[in-house]
Amino acid sequence: MSASRRTGTKDELGPDEPERESRDGSDGSDLLAALLDGMDAALCAFDADGVVTHWNREAERILGWSAEEAVGRQGFAGWAVRPEDAEEVQARLMSAMDAPGRQVHEFALLTKDGRRVLVRTQSAAVRGPDGKPAGVYCAFSEVHAQIDLERSIALSEALLEDASWGVVLVDADLRPAVVNTAAAKALGTGRTSVLGRPLGELLAQGVEELESALTHVLAEGAPPAPAEIWVSVRTPEGERRRCWRSGFLRLSSPLAEEPVPLGVGWLFQDVTESKQAEQEASLLKFRTQQLHRAARAAAECEDPAEAATVHLDFALAGFADHALIDRVAEAAGSPARDGEGEGPVRLVRIAATPSGAPGPSSLGGGAGLPVRYERGHPALQCVERAGSVRANAGKVGPEERRAWAQARQWPPDTVHALCTALRSRGRTLGAVTFLRGAGRTPFERSDILYAEDVAVRIASALDLAGLVERGQGEEDR
Repeated sequence: MSASRRTGTKDELGPDEPERESRDGSDGSDLLAALLDGMDAALCAFDADGVVTHWNREAERILGWSAEEAVGRQGFAGWAVRPEDAEEVQARLMSAMDAPGRQVHEFALLTKDGRRVLVRTQSAAVRGPDGKPAGVYCAFSEVHAQIDLERSIALSEALLEDASWGVVLVDADLRPAVVNTAAAKALGTGRTSVLGRPLGELLAQGVEELESALTHVLAEGAPPAPAEIWVSVRTPEGERRRCWRSGFLRLSSPLAEEPVPLGVGWLFQDVTESKQAEQEASLLKFRTQQLHRAARAAAECEDPAEAATVHLDFALAGFADHALIDRVAEAAGSPARDGEGEGPVRLVRIAATPSGAPGPSSLGGGAGLPVRYERGHPALQCVERAGSVRANAGKVGPEERRAWAQARQWPPDTVHALCTALRSRGRTLGAVTFLRGAGRTPFERSDILYAEDVAVRIASALDLAGLVERGQGEEDR
């Protein structure tokens, strides 16, 4: 029996049995030593009599005992465990020789400097050529390290199975490699059908911003704070506009000498409803402030007609690109239309915002020629109905959109329109029209409510202007 100090193993050879060499002539114990010392777990082995035969470097790191000091000792008694614990520890380790599979135990070992270390062991029998137990091998690690590993595994499984956040592991090619249940639901797909697909196949909008964030994380690391990304998800029912609060983590291989990015861990939560509520509250606050500012500015105008254009200019900010005020022709010299008048409605353009360079609205005079609106024009409809009418060019090309706008005598870049009746003292005085270009969204219900608030103020100013005109006419007579 000879002990190899370098490998930490004891070779047992018979008196007439030659040492077996590998094909290249080197001792096979060199390979065994390299394998044992390269393990991340501490490992020791005992022969059938309980003598230590193997001891790797991780075992030396944990307990402080070198291979030269450990190999050849009878069990752990007298050096690696307390005397009162030695018999129980030895019995539990050697019981693996007669038990099937692996056995897991926890007990305290002693380091070389006398400290106690709680370890978790996995032990199993070593079979000889005849199939009978020839010894026991034991792999062990510190309990806190094992618990940390188990916690990491449990955390990964919980994130990928039960987390309410969406979790997606994206590979270096920016394709999903692992997707949890919440993420699959948010993407409108199954957990397996999304794997390996480009993000552009899953998202109609926002994919460029998301891929830019993922690329940045791969190159520079995780950003300091979560980011809110608006996307449009492709679903069988159509596109869904969503806002995801996203966090990113760069995944690197722990086995490489230098950090090698394996991909990105992307965690996100759907915050669409809360963001929409915030945006609506912010928009409502801004519009309320605009109405307040407009009222204060209009109060300083001597001409009521000028006050109407002031309300129009303040309303335009952040709401529309252009606006028009058309007045019922009869209102210039007689009471305005009350909804029961006979004959077609005639409207006169009295104010408009410039369609080119930005600037204040200009008054065109209340006694001009009627606007040549075709029958069924949205402005005529809203006057006849004494309500609001929306119109959209629809999903057509630029030439069709331009022709649609010009046919209605609107600026050629118009795509969305909202016409609201001007009502005062139970009469319809005319219509105010708000216009949006292709870069804006269609008018919604909240926009109609705001337009009607503005229309009430414009109608009051125009009604006052009509009263002033009639009063001056009577004085002249």
